[in-house]
Amino acid sequence: MEIDRELGALQRRIAELAAGPQAPGITFADAVERFESVPPLPQPVARADIDRLVDANAARSGVDRALISAIIANESAFDPNATSAAGAEGLMQLMPQTAAALGVTNAYDPAENVRAGTQYLRGLLDRFGNVELAVAAYNAGPAAVLRYGGVPPYRETQAYVQNVMSAYRSQLGN
Repeated sequence: MEIDRELGALQRRIAELAAGPQAPGITFADAVERFESVPPLPQPVARADIDRLVDANAARSGVDRALISAIIANESAFDPNATSAAGAEGLMQLMPQTAAALGVTNAYDPAENVRAGTQYLRGLLDRFGNVELAVAAYNAGPAAVLRYGGVPPYRETQAYVQNVMSAYRSQLGN
């Protein structure tokens, strides 16, 4: 009797495992539909393709291609799928509200991201009239640069400006 009960419990458990995990209220068809609706993984983007986007946007906006590349290098290390802890997205690490204001529908699309990031940078260069202040504003926001009358005293922003300017100058030397 005891063996029959244990054997029955074991058979039920095997049947449960064979059926797979079951969440309450979710049918197998629901699970398949959810799986099929997951977007595909993003495809890698060749550096040469990113460079072409940078060149095109630099020509269109009048922003030095070396500056755009220096920002991309520091923001995302040329990873179009990068997302920061703060929620910034894509190559130029656009915050969702900034991206939306610039007409971006997919911040992970390299073409949209570089276009909008370059457009934003162009506006900062026009507003501040100085590359270092524009770079500081790109990182900390224009309000912080205005509040402090220069590069804000934030350790992160000061390091960012130094890193971007170093990469920018390095590319100009090439």
